Amino acid sequence: MATPRRFIRPFLYTSAAAIAGGGALYYIYRPRKIPGSDPASVPPPRYAEDGRFHPPRFPLLKTRDEQIANLKKSWTSTTAAVNATTKGVIGSVTGSKEAKLVEGRGSQDEDEVYDLLVIGGGATGSGIALDAATRGLKVALVEREDFASGTSSKSTKLVHGGVRYLEKAVWDLDYNQYKLVKEALRERKYFLDTAPHLSNWLPIMIPVQKWWQAPYFWAGTKFYDFLAGSEGIESSYFLTKSKALDAFPMLKQENLFGALVYYDGAHNDSRMNVSIAMTAALYGATVVNHMEVTGLEKDVNGKLVGARVKDKVQEKNGQQPQEFSIKARGIINATGPFTDAVRKMDEPEVPEIVAPSSGVHVILPGYYSPSKMGLIDPKTSDGRVIFFLPWQGNTIAGTTDAPTAISQNPIAGEEEINWILSEIQAYLAPDLNVRRGDVLAAWSGIRPLVKDPHSKNTESLVRNHLITVSESGLLTCAGGKWTTYRQMSEEAVDEAIKRYKLKTSPLLQVPRVSGSEMIDDAAPLDGTCQTHQVRLIGAHGFSNTLFINLIQHFGLESIVAKHLTESYGDRAWTVAALSAPTEKRYPVRGLKISALYPFIDGEVRYAVRHEYAQTAVDVLARRTRLAFLNAQAALEALPTVIDLMTEELGWSKKRQEKEWHDTVQFLASMGLAKSKLNVTRKDVESGKAGEYDEHERKLYSRHDQPADTMESDSKFITGEKPMISTDSPVNR
Repeated sequence: MATPRRFIRPFLYTSAAAIAGGGALYYIYRPRKIPGSDPASVPPPRYAEDGRFHPPRFPLLKTRDEQIANLKKSWTSTTAAVNATTKGVIGSVTGSKEAKLVEGRGSQDEDEVYDLLVIGGGATGSGIALDAATRGLKVALVEREDFASGTSSKSTKLVHGGVRYLEKAVWDLDYNQYKLVKEALRERKYFLDTAPHLSNWLPIMIPVQKWWQAPYFWAGTKFYDFLAGSEGIESSYFLTKSKALDAFPMLKQENLFGALVYYDGAHNDSRMNVSIAMTAALYGATVVNHMEVTGLEKDVNGKLVGARVKDKVQEKNGQQPQEFSIKARGIINATGPFTDAVRKMDEPEVPEIVAPSSGVHVILPGYYSPSKMGLIDPKTSDGRVIFFLPWQGNTIAGTTDAPTAISQNPIAGEEEINWILSEIQAYLAPDLNVRRGDVLAAWSGIRPLVKDPHSKNTESLVRNHLITVSESGLLTCAGGKWTTYRQMSEEAVDEAIKRYKLKTSPLLQVPRVSGSEMIDDAAPLDGTCQTHQVRLIGAHGFSNTLFINLIQHFGLESIVAKHLTESYGDRAWTVAALSAPTEKRYPVRGLKISALYPFIDGEVRYAVRHEYAQTAVDVLARRTRLAFLNAQAALEALPTVIDLMTEELGWSKKRQEKEWHDTVQFLASMGLAKSKLNVTRKDVESGKAGEYDEHERKLYSRHDQPADTMESDSKFITGEKPMISTDSPVNR
């Protein structure tokens, strides 16, 4: 009996180890669903049997003027109803029929009142509008500038849980940090599911310079994978030195032991923001940009009942803007760094809760990083983290983190730019000289860190986001980060429903966002929060091969077609159709607004007609990303953009001149050289805008001034000056 036991026990141990090991290997290497790899929910259009091509028919948004008319109706109709009801009350004493009719009309006009008015069109404000609209609430959103005109367009472009937050959570035993990472990893997956055309997975490399760092980073990245669970994608992995250099050839070889690679998300932040706002508008929200809140309206009890606004577009057109009021049962302040300015409209003496922090990023040419691999330096010279990521064909590097003053368009300082460049140089190969002239654009974004006004320690910052309600009923949602915008929006709407006693309802008439009657959205819009399933405009018909259909039908250049599908999803069909013929054999359509980038004329027309673009900056910075990619190229594209927008909006000569001045001033915050701030349209069109003096050439020029020919190929003797006669004393 002893003999069988002697064999059975090792066999059981071996089997258990094999099963555990196999299970672990399967968990690590199991097949996973990659967002964006699925075929489109709505297949691309085909030629019908009759030989005719039937392009998609997408639902149209209300025009900006129609949206403004709806805003005005909320106050004027109820005011008229109140006046009529007052007369009705007098009449009701005598029992007249007129009183009862007026009473009925008053309740009908009450339907024009908004359930919620959202102030701020950044990621959080637009997310709140979408969440509320898909719960059946009547919601309006107003934004002083443009959607994503502030912090929401100036992020690091990552959709991530935060490996550094996880490290802090472990070492500090901080459960709140742990929850923040866990929540962000879940939201990261929703991001990629609801907008696969605007977001993607990105492998990020952590260089390992000491052998003992390998197990440390390996454990950290594996824990990161574990926390992601089913919301994760590819597992992290280790690369030897040779494999790391093969994947990222720009790395410095000296002291390089290997590298860990983990996966996070990346996205096009301002286009994501605009898509959220436009999707909210399709679901019934009234969404208006360039509409400034000038004051808050209160009733006799001191409770908020609305806000006063003015149209800044009228000002830009040289007209006197008329203020009007919007009536709403609840008001939400989602203005990011400008949170305290709105709070002080409500309570002038309220203590400030925003602690603004500046984050500077620089854009470098794409040759500084592989097109499909990012890099993180977890320990810079001063202990901060710096990212080095491919984005839109270029390379983005950042960020800094320092206290700052609040302004609309902060300018990146030379000291911060040089710090980023010096940190980059530390881990790149020594033969790669990262120069100041390689910086194509540089900007500063203001992160609105917040302090809890109800905390005993008023100096302590909230790690995540903050939702608070004033005595008059102003609900403020501040803090947080891009990745968790949806969760913040959900919690803000939940709180608003509770505070303002709002009633949600199922959406009975759901818009066909996909443009097809055959396909319905996956989200059951039953009055509960469904934004984790509501796909944004452009997502339904997107696939990784959609660009091929555009090339075949419109004759677009390959790089342009790919750019359009990754920026607009299935709405690329509309953009391409709005593009002018090139009068060339190839490409057939799509006139580039900049020779260096794939942005075309159809995007400008689409931005005006379908995305409420009202200024040249709206187009150059937030509908296309040219201003963020290359400030000089944006300046050179400005005449074309102004001409196209003039065709669409009928701008006067004076408005065109204002657009020129305002846009050039904005480009200063994108890193445009100071000497260009007084440049004229004539200078740009004649090519003079590309000239620099000797000092600025060293700062902003991307290349040296090379000799016309190599010395080995020259016909002249070394040192001889070819423009002077050989008989001259100079050549003797």
